[in-house]
Amino acid sequence: MKPNWIDWIVASVLLLVTAAPLYAANASQPEVFGWVEEGLLLPENVSVKIKLDTGALTSSMDAKDLERFEKNGEKWVRFNVEAKDSDTGSAVSIPFERRVERNVKVRGAGGAEHRPVVLMQMCIGHRVYSEQFSLKNRGKMLYPVLIGRRTLEHLGAVDVSQTFTREPKCGKAAAQ
Repeated sequence: MKPNWIDWIVASVLLLVTAAPLYAANASQPEVFGWVEEGLLLPENVSVKIKLDTGALTSSMDAKDLERFEKNGEKWVRFNVEAKDSDTGSAVSIPFERRVERNVKVRGAGGAEHRPVVLMQMCIGHRVYSEQFSLKNRGKMLYPVLIGRRTLEHLGAVDVSQTFTREPKCGKAAAQ
């Protein structure tokens, strides 16, 4: 006896209905982060609070004692990042040196200024991101690191009702 087209349709519908939950369970959901997270600056392993800033294109970092210099014929910058010591809770100043990737002109209410941009690696959640940061001493900032849209597009969604949704745990992950 040959199956008729109604039997074929019923069998197809049953297959789709039973397979749909399996597909949905395996579908890749974008990660959702809070508007403030903890990150690690690598390879120094400095823990900083980061603000996921959808209003900024480029990421920026609060850099104290900014000093430009030359190293092996290239432009470099030396700066300090203020962070909390995880053991004592007191503020510490961590020194960094990075090669200047480029300079940007930033316009604000106070006029225009030129800022150095450096490449940094940062662990957010379970991944390491290579990101360019413009550097500026911005006074006593509550969030010393702002992550802009260039990184957010690789990171995931931002839920403005959440903060500190995950700890940075990157291990030996490679930069993205």
